[in-house]
Amino acid sequence: MALNVAHQIGALVGAPIRAEAAVSSGDSTRAAAVWQSPAPINCKIQKEDGGAEQRSQPASPCKSPIIGGGARPDLSAACLAFAAESDELLVHEEGGRSKKGGKGVPVFVMMPLDSVTMKNTVNRRKAMNVSLQALKSAGVEGIMMDVWWGLVERDAPGVYNWGGYSDLLEMAQRHGLKVQAVMSFHQCGGNVGDSCNIPLPNWVVEEVNNDPDLAYTDQWGRRNYEYLSLGCDTLPVLKGRSPVQCYSDFMRAFRDNFQHLLGDTIVEIQVGMGPAGELRYPSYPEKDGIWRFPGIGAFQCYDKYMLNNLKVAAEAAGKPQWGNSGPTDAGEYNNWPEDTRFFRKENGGWNTPYGEFFLNWYSQMLLDHGERILSSATSLFSNAGTKISVKVAGIHWHYGTRSHAPELTAGYYNTRFHDGYLPIAQMLARHGAVFNFTCIEMRDHEQPQDALCAPEKLVRQVALATKEAGVPLAGENALPRYDDYALEQIKEAAALNVGEKADEDDEMCAFTYLRMNPTLFEPENWRRFVGFVKKMKEGQCGDQCWEQVERDAEHFVYISQPLVQEAAVALAH
Repeated sequence: MALNVAHQIGALVGAPIRAEAAVSSGDSTRAAAVWQSPAPINCKIQKEDGGAEQRSQPASPCKSPIIGGGARPDLSAACLAFAAESDELLVHEEGGRSKKGGKGVPVFVMMPLDSVTMKNTVNRRKAMNVSLQALKSAGVEGIMMDVWWGLVERDAPGVYNWGGYSDLLEMAQRHGLKVQAVMSFHQCGGNVGDSCNIPLPNWVVEEVNNDPDLAYTDQWGRRNYEYLSLGCDTLPVLKGRSPVQCYSDFMRAFRDNFQHLLGDTIVEIQVGMGPAGELRYPSYPEKDGIWRFPGIGAFQCYDKYMLNNLKVAAEAAGKPQWGNSGPTDAGEYNNWPEDTRFFRKENGGWNTPYGEFFLNWYSQMLLDHGERILSSATSLFSNAGTKISVKVAGIHWHYGTRSHAPELTAGYYNTRFHDGYLPIAQMLARHGAVFNFTCIEMRDHEQPQDALCAPEKLVRQVALATKEAGVPLAGENALPRYDDYALEQIKEAAALNVGEKADEDDEMCAFTYLRMNPTLFEPENWRRFVGFVKKMKEGQCGDQCWEQVERDAEHFVYISQPLVQEAAVALAH
């Protein structure tokens, strides 16, 4: 008897999944005879240039090298028989012509946050292995993994333990999966979706305990320990090194240790720049119920290092009185804009000379922080054959107001009269980095309209900013979604049909799906996900109709399920 894939993935987080029907294996001849490919649907497509119509072509579902050699031979033969049959249909119907289509959008999948244990080993190795095999067989381009500062350099400065990551990266390489490696300089725990707790390195925590102003601080003196305050970026406050030096040394050690995988297996380095790895201030912390959606959050500029910088900036502007504090009338974390004097639409402080000075300073500090770390990252990985990317938060609530208060407290100076995302895109352009943005799966009407949420409009604004700056745009879903409605929204958003000169080449450079977990591998969710991956890879210029893609995906799910089940059992022995 074989356990289904949901059981194997359930082991990743220790979650029991309901047993499905058991599958017993037979020989390859019988298996191949049973798993016959359905007849292709002949969908007609009218060419834009008025040319002749073509019939859509069936997709070949099983091109994974793992299927060809990493699983049981009888199951491999069955899956390859299906692939060969699909190829024969392609030659028969289209005379052997290759499919014409757009470049498409490669799909990556985020790994569990605790993929590496506190003992620096791969967490639940057997379940991880079969999970990667399943992802590869479905056509996923690769995976995204957090490389936690708090695990690798946990015990002493400059002492790096890559143990679990070496094993996990080798596993990805073995399965033919690309890797987006996130340099995670933040704490795990306290944010949306955080399922485990991984603190900052012990020696960093020790320094913060000695000097609490190394932590971001709000106007009430509440400290946030998710990420070190950018106010001390260049100061030697960590055992003689500055935070930026520590980040740089960590990335250099990663580069040197995994040189042999850069550009081939490791194709992207995403540089963490704040809480949740995002370039922002920790203005909306969920931990201990401090903030609740859709509150406006709070400015994080009250540690002594930030206040010293503010004082200098105010004096340089000829307004020393503006350097004593941040806004004192900006409300509390869970207020709405109209509850406050600073963010209200009529005569709000945000739209006064003082407000403009403060918001310019606050957002520029964030941009300078990004510039410093990116300069180091691009220098270190300049000849490594990898992309560099930065993640920006999709703060869509109260987007329809004039002040955009939640974006302002997070450090994005985006209002009805000021574009906050073009400066970020331009900063990334100077370093040839990718702009990675979240909330791609959301639709405006799904969100609370009394809070004037507008994720679709926000994504459009970001897409226009990256297009103007000439920066590649990549996307992520902000929350786990498995329904067709959300997946279709992702596909539409990834097409980047924005601006007056939108064309079929304007696609996201990649999409990363959140996240690999037991729910993803439940039968219906897995079927939808496989179809979604195929549609994304097809791109907006492909000839194949979506009905055929979905039909191919359903048949692939049927044929691959026993393969994954049997491979999982083999790995368990």
